[in-house]
Amino acid sequence: MNRLGFIFSSLLVLLGLASSTLFVVDQRQFGVVYALGQIKEVITEPGLNFKLPPPFQNVSYIDKRLLTLDSTDTEPMLTAEKQRVVIDWYVRWRISEPTEYIRNVGTNEAAGASQLNRVVRNAFQEEINKRTVKELLSLKREALMTDVKREVLEKVRGDKPWGVDVVDVRITRVDYVEAITESVYRRMEAERKRVANELRSTGGAEGEKIRADADRQREVAVANAYRDAQKIKGEGDAEASRIYADAFGRDPQFAQFYRSLDAYKASLGKKSDVMVVDPSSSEFFKVFRGNVGSSGPAVPAAATPKK
Repeated sequence: MNRLGFIFSSLLVLLGLASSTLFVVDQRQFGVVYALGQIKEVITEPGLNFKLPPPFQNVSYIDKRLLTLDSTDTEPMLTAEKQRVVIDWYVRWRISEPTEYIRNVGTNEAAGASQLNRVVRNAFQEEINKRTVKELLSLKREALMTDVKREVLEKVRGDKPWGVDVVDVRITRVDYVEAITESVYRRMEAERKRVANELRSTGGAEGEKIRADADRQREVAVANAYRDAQKIKGEGDAEASRIYADAFGRDPQFAQFYRSLDAYKASLGKKSDVMVVDPSSSEFFKVFRGNVGSSGPAVPAAATPKK
């Protein structure tokens, strides 16, 4: 039993020793081997590798993929005309030389992102100070991003290279600070209200003009129609008078009798009408007495009222 235990313990020790000397480098990473705190080797190809067991050698990994750094600082920047603007940007970068990166920047990606954020922000501040807001919002924005990228590359490739490569620098948003934005919105709102009120006033005036013109045309049309109607009515009355005169001229006594009947009809048109006269002496009822005048015709029996 003691022999078996010894063999089993020896195998465990050998397995632990072997596992401490073997390590795998992923295709997305750099493998950095340290010997007593100093960089011994940088492995750039993926696969299984060997090293001395700790504490003689240790291994760490650094990402070799393309990384994205987004702006997190909302501090406003001043343009050439002293306008305060806030910009959002991002940077695409990667670690290209792990040895230089570890010696001059840090042992992880966060250290490089922190320092790169400061460099990019300073470069943006310097370039924005040279440009107006109009240029930031126009096609000249591309030139701004190119200049910022150039300045950042000069910084990271200086006397102490960072071992990184900046692939792209982009601006995603340019805006005024919140106070200025609110003021701009208020001015825009006031301008839109002014234009709306002007349009409503113009529309109201145009509506009144159209209504006045329509009323004028209506009055003219009514006046013309009334004039034509009166003219036609006058012509009709004249023609009727001519016909009446022609008809009555043939028999004057009948004409007098007919006019008397019209007078009776107009005077006694309602049952409630009351006339207090003396039929025997009144000229008004002489037709009912049987004659119109000294030579007038007798009234027909049907026209004589019953007593």
